[in-house]
Amino acid sequence: MNDQQPERDSECEPGAGILCVFGQQLKLLRVREGLERPELGRLTGYSASTIASFEQGRRIPPGKFIDRADEVLNAGGVLKASKDEVARAQYPAFFRDAARLEAQAADLHVYATHAVPGLLQTEDYARAVFAMWRPLLGEEVIEQRVSARLARQELFSRLPLPTVSFVIEEAVLRRPLGGVEALRGQLEQILRRGRERHVEIQVMPTDREEHAGLGGPFNLIGAREGNRVAYVEAYPDSRIHSERKAVREFEEQYGLLRAQALSPGESLAFLEKLLGERWMSKRLCAP
Repeated sequence: MNDQQPERDSECEPGAGILCVFGQQLKLLRVREGLERPELGRLTGYSASTIASFEQGRRIPPGKFIDRADEVLNAGGVLKASKDEVARAQYPAFFRDAARLEAQAADLHVYATHAVPGLLQTEDYARAVFAMWRPLLGEEVIEQRVSARLARQELFSRLPLPTVSFVIEEAVLRRPLGGVEALRGQLEQILRRGRERHVEIQVMPTDREEHAGLGGPFNLIGAREGNRVAYVEAYPDSRIHSERKAVREFEEQYGLLRAQALSPGESLAFLEKLLGERWMSKRLCAP
């Protein structure tokens, strides 16, 4: 995009939601201050074309830009007030409500069957996952999704510390998405997380004869007020269950899964053994 394109190009694209609203506010405040896009770009550290993308709702502005733009444009907190909602726009529409609940959770419990849970993913693994998404995602969208996924991991260091647990199918831990080197780094990260005192990771062995989770993956998210919801991700119809009867059924499944899986200590030993297995070493050393 040419930095000197006419202002008509800053019209917001239809259907952009909160990004459209934010972009319109940004443009109105910029025009009020008598600034052209290149001038605002110089003051905030972004190119004029990037400013145009923010105004059109085509690109998600980072928090540091929103803070700086609010100051430069004398917005009095108007732009900053949208920061949390703009940040949630990084996620696919079907996950945004779950992301909001997850960020505030007192406890979180995840059963994973297809890929390593997003909260545990490394940057390389996450990028590989999004690159395999169908229909194909654009490079810019992939980078936004990777950044958003990594930002979710702030949950592990948030105070007060939430209680977090995972039950992960063994097959997930053997599937080399992104290549064996990416998998090795991923397994090492899972080990590190599993050693944190508020995190428990359990592996569900493939050879188990009893299995309570055949209905598929789900998350249990507990609020500080005491109520809990279940999030079931099945693109494109993912949904949050808040009815007590439905949530209780998922709680029962998760309790059984934890009883059937390896214990947390056994699971960490399993991960260490998996990292040392010959198949992984051979593939890493292969030309």
